Amino acid sequence: MNLPRYKRLEIEWLHFAVGDSTCDRCVRTGTSLLKAVDTLRRELTVHGVKINLTETILDKTRIAESNEVRMNGTRIEDLLTATMTPTDCPSCSHLAGESTCCRAIEVDETLYEDIPEALILKAAYRALGMDP
Repeated sequence: MNLPRYKRLEIEWLHFAVGDSTCDRCVRTGTSLLKAVDTLRRELTVHGVKINLTETILDKTRIAESNEVRMNGTRIEDLLTATMTPTDCPSCSHLAGESTCCRAIEVDETLYEDIPEALILKAAYRALGMDP
């Protein structure tokens, strides 16, 4: 692993929630994100990298941003050369009380409605200027 070019990784996770409830796919992304942050801290703290995770709760007016992950201000799909695709989200629809879509990303012709740990790690390394 090459050394990180940057010494700070700001991660922001945006997701729709009503009270203490969020959609199923955002729960899965959140779980993967927490695992990835633990891995990154174990691997990169010795290199002086500070990692900060911020969770931004969205209301119904910003649901189109739900399930978005940004690293040092850059969306994960831009770091992965992926595309964002809105897909029907029954879980968000239930919470919102109306039919809604949630963000999904497509990487190498595979659609991910929740973002797996491996993709989060790959994007983080790129945000730090490292080869994944």
